Amino acid sequence: MAGTGTFTLEIITPERQFYIGPAQALVLPAVDGEMGIYPGHEPVVTAIEPGQLRYKTEDKWEPAAVGAGFAEIKPDYVILLVGFAEHPEEIDRKRAQAAKERAEERLRQKQSIHEYYHSKAALARAMARLKTRR
Repeated sequence: MAGTGTFTLEIITPERQFYIGPAQALVLPAVDGEMGIYPGHEPVVTAIEPGQLRYKTEDKWEPAAVGAGFAEIKPDYVILLVGFAEHPEEIDRKRAQAAKERAEERLRQKQSIHEYYHSKAALARAMARLKTRR
């Protein structure tokens, strides 16, 4: 249960429950830019873009790379359903860099629309990981 000055945050992926617990704040990559969330936020549902999110718990900001998904926001509860979520230490920088380069090369080639969007998604995932891992 969220205490004063906090809300309950759940970050869920198809593979695992990434984080479930109290949060003082959350900054997530929404389709129209970064979105900040604090306790008492008005109810809203929004799409999440692949990128870096940050959540504050026990006065410390925790970064994570996330994939595309959705967030349901209520005044005392936020749930994120995302394709993936990774802590910086879980990200293999060399692997992410190689995936970025492969996706960029595929984007330079003639592709069908389906292949193009698949390559764009792969590039977005790699960029999210690289930004978070630094």
